[in-house]
Amino acid sequence: MAESTSQRPNSVRGMKISRAVRSDAQAALFDYLHYTRGFNFPDAEHISKNSPFFLEKLISKVENEEDVSRALSRLFRYQPINEFEPFFESLGLSPDEITLLLPRNLMFLSDNHVLLDNHRVLCRYGIPRTNIGKIYKEATEIFEYDEGVLDRKLTAFEKMGLSRSMTIQLVICFPTLLVGDVNNELLQVIKKVKEIGILNEWVGRYLSNGHSYDWSRILRTTHFITEIGYNETQMGDLLKANPAFLFEGSGRCTYVLVVQFVKLGLEMDEIRSVLLKYPKILSLKYAKRLWKAMSFLFQIGMETDAIARIISDHIELLGSNFIKSPETVLKHFKGDKRCLCQTILDDPLNLFRLASKSQVKIIEQTGRRVPSDKTPFLLMLGYAENSEEMTKAMKMFRGRGDELQERFDCLVNAGLDCNAVVGMVKKVPSLLNQRKDVIERKLESLKNNLGYPVESVVSFPSFLCYDMNRISLRFSMFGWLREKGMAKPKVSPTTLLVCSEARFVKYYVDVHPEGPAMWESLKKSHYATS
Repeated sequence: MAESTSQRPNSVRGMKISRAVRSDAQAALFDYLHYTRGFNFPDAEHISKNSPFFLEKLISKVENEEDVSRALSRLFRYQPINEFEPFFESLGLSPDEITLLLPRNLMFLSDNHVLLDNHRVLCRYGIPRTNIGKIYKEATEIFEYDEGVLDRKLTAFEKMGLSRSMTIQLVICFPTLLVGDVNNELLQVIKKVKEIGILNEWVGRYLSNGHSYDWSRILRTTHFITEIGYNETQMGDLLKANPAFLFEGSGRCTYVLVVQFVKLGLEMDEIRSVLLKYPKILSLKYAKRLWKAMSFLFQIGMETDAIARIISDHIELLGSNFIKSPETVLKHFKGDKRCLCQTILDDPLNLFRLASKSQVKIIEQTGRRVPSDKTPFLLMLGYAENSEEMTKAMKMFRGRGDELQERFDCLVNAGLDCNAVVGMVKKVPSLLNQRKDVIERKLESLKNNLGYPVESVVSFPSFLCYDMNRISLRFSMFGWLREKGMAKPKVSPTTLLVCSEARFVKYYVDVHPEGPAMWESLKKSHYATS
């Protein structure tokens, strides 16, 4: 069986090529190109070191010779090579691609000086040589330009405000941008991106040479986002948080999702708020899951306004979970759509407990939760089934699935947004490794004793992991200091809890002459009652 040409050669006719033989062959090819054919040093060196398939073919012709270097020199003297073969290979093209691109009736690169001149323009500009083959394959016209044309086209991008590095990335991803006039839609996209305060280099990080982009549609998407009420700052925040919404599918997902929300009866203010809060739902992956969940609810006969309410309240969960088909779930309800509908309306989280793709049934037909393993709960949080992340999560979360769900629910029942709780739990899994009553006591202390809104834990979920004595003691000391006029009216819980004991004493105890005595008194009273 013939050896695949897609792999780097390391043998000739079943015999391994030694490093010394390969090095001798490279040196012989370099000497031929540089000294005999007059190639400049960088070109000759790059071609000789980056054309392994061509070298294999050369070595096979002199494999019985002891001195490979001398044998190849003699071969070059009597059998001139087709220089386009190693040249194209050194530019990143495969042997199969080269066969299709070889010019007819030409063997020497010097016979096509226009090709060489344009190749050197790209090299001087900074485009890696191994990427130039892709450019040649996709936009051969570039290598037929007269002197100065390619230089002017590259400079035109910089005049548009692009840096050289961004121009290089664009040319590699989309070689046809150098064909014809400068793409007007691309220019307007770049202008728009600059207007909303995003650097072009930032955009370049999200472009892939494995995708094609409809710049006209991307431009229309930016206008569409403006039309639904986003200002430049908000659009910038949206794009930074989720660049996929603009570049994945060239923005098509944004249109479809917003139109669907409008059909559900959501107001533009609601839509804008949801997209700003959960920008990742505009990515294709999340949108597909969301569409499937909406379809599920429609198919079981749920009213549009109820679906809109569930979408608004649980959009991140809907976008993070794969939902089973209604037919599968209805088997547990003997086909009764009204019963299934009511179960979900009673508690929308039942949708995820029932319909998330898992073999474990965690809700009976009556809607009563039954003990189960952690899998359904972790699926509800957005972990992919049988994934490495799921395996890690299984170890991080302690307790049965129903216990974890109970702890999760107590946070939601305290007034926190369900999607926000999902984010908290995924950020600090250990907060659910406490009993429900402990979590409730800490939330009550935060709100009633310390005077902070419950929402404070969203940005600082680790608060719920601190020992109750530490929380109470430090906030009591801060309260005393505040009464003495030696502290701000309020500081964030993070400031008081995260710092070390020594640092806390320095900034919140020793700053008052009576502070150390009060600190010792508080410690005695707190530890005495613990």
